[in-house]
Amino acid sequence: MRGVFLSYKEEGNVDIYKDIAVGVEKGDLDLVKSLTEMALAQKSSAEDILNKGLVSGMNVVGEKFKNMEVFIPEVLVSARAMSGGMEVLKPHLIKAKVKFKGKVVIGTVKGDLHDIGKNIVTMMLKGAGYEVFDLGADVPKERFLDSVKKENAELLGMSALLTTTMTYMKEVIDELGKENLRAKVKVIVGGAPLTQAYAEKIGADGYAPDAALAVDLANGLFQKGQASG
Repeated sequence: MRGVFLSYKEEGNVDIYKDIAVGVEKGDLDLVKSLTEMALAQKSSAEDILNKGLVSGMNVVGEKFKNMEVFIPEVLVSARAMSGGMEVLKPHLIKAKVKFKGKVVIGTVKGDLHDIGKNIVTMMLKGAGYEVFDLGADVPKERFLDSVKKENAELLGMSALLTTTMTYMKEVIDELGKENLRAKVKVIVGGAPLTQAYAEKIGADGYAPDAALAVDLANGLFQKGQASG
């Protein structure tokens, strides 16, 4: 690790973002945290460190995951490294008032305790530059709605792994309508028993079969919203 510090002592080293990204790809938590600290010490902007380093690295991981070049264990390790960098960076992002791509509320629906897939989607969305509020598993509609209101979320993600619990998604969507929130928030759904047809049937804005495609879906919905806004 000493060698890493020595190699970045020179002010203005332009490769530090690339090496942060590579550290994320490799899942090297200590390296990512150290390089993030060094980039800040060199007066690099928090926004550049986020986008050119952490997000850039996680984007590569997302593409590899989509192409089945890496699998869930590797994604989790990379996401952990990215999160370590985010911990170092977050106070500086707040201070600099850096804007995230958008605000996302996510959770596994009431009655369902399965959250591995949802956790991966959460990490991938954070890695793609979104501010994510993870409500965990077994989430009732009241908590979904309260969080959407409190955080002024633009996207709501719901997950289910059981055929008996996926029907609860429609209850949440219906409740959003009753509270006049449906026009303000896009809804995406995912989980093993779901299909695109089912997503359309319950009135969701999109369906993603895996975490990488969930990020693509979110990006598409946000871009569409900005274009129409």
